[in-house]
Amino acid sequence: MENPSEQLPARWENLPSWLLTQTAAHAHRLVTDGFSAVGARGYHYRLLATLEEFGPASQAALGRRSGIHLSDMVATINELAERQLVERAPDLADRRRNIISLTTAGRRQLRRLEKQLAECQDELLAPLSPEERQRLTELLARLLDHHNGHTGTPEEQWRD
Repeated sequence: MENPSEQLPARWENLPSWLLTQTAAHAHRLVTDGFSAVGARGYHYRLLATLEEFGPASQAALGRRSGIHLSDMVATINELAERQLVERAPDLADRRRNIISLTTAGRRQLRRLEKQLAECQDELLAPLSPEERQRLTELLARLLDHHNGHTGTPEEQWRD
């Protein structure tokens, strides 16, 4: 079978939108496979990292900070709580609400996920020098910031 990239119409090959989409698909696959290798998902990393950075919080606050939609938040917390990576406790100020906090085991799992994520980044960016990686990251951040400024972040769009 021929190489699929050889079959592409020439006018696509230099379209930034097409290149970003194709690269994003590879990035998603690498990260998904990497997390799966250590029994985790992307939502697990996002929630654990959010808890470590901002501390204990309600499910709603965690959803806003992590970008995880509330409909996915309960399942994610349940998965992590079953593995004793997070704890739920009633909010003393409002007993109808739970406060989620990171456990010691959760911190250890976060370190494993960060190591796995770094390996995925290295594999994704393998053909680039350290300087090129930094520049690409800066350019992508600038693009994202620009478009979030015009349309809002995905989390903000969900609330509308």
